[in-house]
Amino acid sequence: MNHDAYPDNYIREILNAVKSIAMVGASPVNVRPSYFAFKYLAQRGYDMIPVNPGHVGKSLLGKPFVASLADIGRPIDMIDIFRNSSHIMPVVDEALKLSPLPKVIWMQLGARDDLAAARAEAAGLKVVMNRCPKIEYGRLSSEISWMGVNSRTLSSKRAPIPTQGMRLSLNRTSVGGGETAASDRAAKNKSELT
Repeated sequence: MNHDAYPDNYIREILNAVKSIAMVGASPVNVRPSYFAFKYLAQRGYDMIPVNPGHVGKSLLGKPFVASLADIGRPIDMIDIFRNSSHIMPVVDEALKLSPLPKVIWMQLGARDDLAAARAEAAGLKVVMNRCPKIEYGRLSSEISWMGVNSRTLSSKRAPIPTQGMRLSLNRTSVGGGETAASDRAAKNKSELT
């Protein structure tokens, strides 16, 4: 898989197939990006599981925090890693010890670890790096266009405003693919700083 540019069908297939998402690095602080992504995905009908050892005993939108992936105790379809790139390999190693294995490892914007991705792919998992499932879902459903953002999807019909737990269709025709010059530039600039 070329992790510099993902075909829309690859992202679409993942977001349509997964039902449960463990978000490693989730935060109950309502101004953090992980909070927004968690809330958005939960509102779209995904079964969200917050993973953060620093917040055990608390809950996020009614979902109790767990300390680790092993503490979830049930199958997980996708692991969304909201951690710095230097913390990705330990999360992937923990994910590869789960039974059954998750289907997807997703690394948030600015997060990339090619060695961890190769290890996950060798075990049969799909991997996405430097992308946000919230943004990709909004783009592929054309929901993001309600805010004036060009979603690069074509349709003569506006996507419906979702109600709580409603999944939008991600099958709109896209132009240009999922790669964006801005996100790639941001990741490159961030990696040059570290």
